[in-house]
Amino acid sequence: MSLVVENLSKRYADSSVFAHVSLQVAPGEFVAIVGESGVGKSTLLNCMAGLDSWDSGRVRIGGVDLGGLDDNQRALLRRQQVGFVFQAFHVLPHLDVAQNVALPLMLLGQQDDARVHTLLAAVGLEGLGARLPQQLSGGQLQRVAIARALVHRPALLLADEPTGNLDPTTAAKVMDALLAQTRAQGAALVLVTHSQAAAARADRVLQLRADGMFA
Repeated sequence: MSLVVENLSKRYADSSVFAHVSLQVAPGEFVAIVGESGVGKSTLLNCMAGLDSWDSGRVRIGGVDLGGLDDNQRALLRRQQVGFVFQAFHVLPHLDVAQNVALPLMLLGQQDDARVHTLLAAVGLEGLGARLPQQLSGGQLQRVAIARALVHRPALLLADEPTGNLDPTTAAKVMDALLAQTRAQGAALVLVTHSQAAAARADRVLQLRADGMFA
């Protein structure tokens, strides 16, 4: 599924976050977005997912214009077609690891225990499904977040600094898991990162400048 961003601009009060941003991501392509802190990378990613609003321009996922959808329709599109890996994990502490991973399937009214177990194994968490999040390390929690984002086989995966809080060895393992699963599914991947090592693995690297446009 393709992602198309056309001339997108976002402001907070009198301050421009980014302006006139355009990009296209083809199905199966991995694009990394880099740039200094505060230039709007995470906000741009949230706009791509329809989690945040924008002031002008257009975002299309698989030809569907997000600007023409209401909040419920955007939520349904995300639930069906988009996976999102948050920088802060956002795992639910009262659910065990397997239940956290299965959450997108549950929201779709589906159950696929085999898929959950397969993904846990794929990200190096085999046998840990019954543990609670507080029993895991930061690297393990990030892999839970990746498995959760991929469990419903999204056509588009958006990841915000998925290795930002991890040591280099763990970060490499997380990227291995992320890339292996997105490649296997033919999903488009957009990754916001400060990590040169993570960006180096992308098909394309785009730098968001302080003036809110790509270099």
